[in-house]
Amino acid sequence: MGSPRTVVNDSTNKLGWLLDDLEVPGVRFAVLLSEDGLRIAHSNGIAKDDAERFAAAASGLRSLGKALGEFCGQSGNNVRQNMTEYDEGMIMITAAGEGALLGVSTMTDIDVGLIAHRMNELAGRVGHELASQPRRGGEGGGVQ
Repeated sequence: MGSPRTVVNDSTNKLGWLLDDLEVPGVRFAVLLSEDGLRIAHSNGIAKDDAERFAAAASGLRSLGKALGEFCGQSGNNVRQNMTEYDEGMIMITAAGEGALLGVSTMTDIDVGLIAHRMNELAGRVGHELASQPRRGGEGGGVQ
């Protein structure tokens, strides 16, 4: 993924500003995605194409977490947050409003508690922002 890239006039990343609160030491990038794996927005630390690939993979990881929930209690046990540790960092995923997820990639030397806290705070604000986004009808009356 390389070094951080600045998104210039990306009309498909209008909500990217919401992810600014996750620009803390050790965070590589953040992606806001739909539960079905579509990128909604991304931070400056990742290119659009990589953010789209990340969104698809993060959605799959979230689905696996849901499938394992019953092994941590009863059937229907909800996933709060996925955290997967790798040799060179972590992937953290949390719910962010109706049908949305927030995914973060980190380096190894991080304050997990701080990042999880920031993600949860942001998830509440993102949920509010997504709920208040106006919908525009396209030709044929569909939603764009």
